[in-house]
Amino acid sequence: MLVQVYGDNAMKKTAVYKWVERFSEGRESVTDEERSGRPATSRTEENIAKVHQIVCENHQMNVRSIAEEVNIDRETVRKILTEGGRCVQKWSQMSSLKNKSKEEFFSY
Repeated sequence: MLVQVYGDNAMKKTAVYKWVERFSEGRESVTDEERSGRPATSRTEENIAKVHQIVCENHQMNVRSIAEEVNIDRETVRKILTEGGRCVQKWSQMSSLKNKSKEEFFSY
């Protein structure tokens, strides 16, 4: 029945059984619990400062170029950029203008 309603986005039957078991054991939330393992190391204060500096110096750089220069993955750069700062907001505006002009160009 879930597949009829949600299609490919439906949880598999085994996943549903696991969640039922977890809640039966007293779990009260669907959010992830803390896990052991190596912590994320790419979103350090140093890397955040580097990204902000790069963006302040050159509003023309794209996410891929920034990631390569700082040597971190693109998703981390995106997260840093969405957290903002004055230069980052200006970069975001410039980036959206570039994308808009490309969309206008290719819409013909």
